[in-house]
Amino acid sequence: MAKNKIQFQQGLSLQEFLSQYGSEEQCRNALFQWRWPHGFRCPECGHDKYCTLKSRKLSQCNRCRSQISVTAGTIFDSTKLPLSTWLLGIYFITQSKVSVSALSLKRLIGVSYNTALLMKHKVQQVMKERDDSKPIASTFVQLDDAYWGGKKRDGKRGRGATGKLPFVAAVSTNDQGHPLEMRFSQVKSFSKEAIEDWANKHLCAGAQVVSDGLQCFNGIDAAGFNHKVIITGGGPDSVKIADCKWVNTIIANVKRALHGTFHAISKKHFSRYLAEFCYRFNRRVDLRQLISRFSYVALRTPPIPQRLLKVAELCG
Repeated sequence: MAKNKIQFQQGLSLQEFLSQYGSEEQCRNALFQWRWPHGFRCPECGHDKYCTLKSRKLSQCNRCRSQISVTAGTIFDSTKLPLSTWLLGIYFITQSKVSVSALSLKRLIGVSYNTALLMKHKVQQVMKERDDSKPIASTFVQLDDAYWGGKKRDGKRGRGATGKLPFVAAVSTNDQGHPLEMRFSQVKSFSKEAIEDWANKHLCAGAQVVSDGLQCFNGIDAAGFNHKVIITGGGPDSVKIADCKWVNTIIANVKRALHGTFHAISKKHFSRYLAEFCYRFNRRVDLRQLISRFSYVALRTPPIPQRLLKVAELCG
């Protein structure tokens, strides 16, 4: 039986990673190249000539004399960690098939648990902002409602169970029905208004959406998109319907991975964990480029102080 080329592709091995980014100098040079791929440009005056201050690792503009570090104004701004530690953490987070917990990350890169957790949340936030900044590219989209967690001992079951976190699961497909992109977004509730807002933000013009008969998905029609409703009837047979196959399969895969890796996930950070899975899935075609692709975006993401990371992320 032929192996799936994407699933069994050659990733970036740890040995290869260390040969490319094992030293602080290699990491600094790589970040410089990713930040200014077409050559240095002063953020103050736009001049392209500079000199390097060796003692302070800064670049100084030859025109206005402004001094800037390669990490200034980015997700790495004011970091106390070596850049080699940052890239090693990014390597383990982006190359993992399921996810890596903060506790595991702590042991892998040799930092404290709080540092590992902060790094993971910052990486996840970059991933979330990147995917949320653009709509799903494909026009064929399978849509479903899903929940995470919930208390089980207060007598409430099903959709009304206490503590359940609702999220919209969307998977786009090509003409042959193969999955292209996923977008899992935490929402406040499954209401028509919430789904309409989600559709306006995440669907591209001309999108054709397939969903089950849940009343809230009328919000897709209200947003002006082509919407096909399939009454699945629930149960195991519902996942065999071709138009719903991939969204149900990927929901199950993500939930299995989350349960297998994390003991608990805070409600205010849950959307970031979903975004991490989406980011890796959407770029699964070329794992060897994930480090450079992520770092390019991270260098264009404004600093995220810890106080902002603590703010709840309730909307998709």
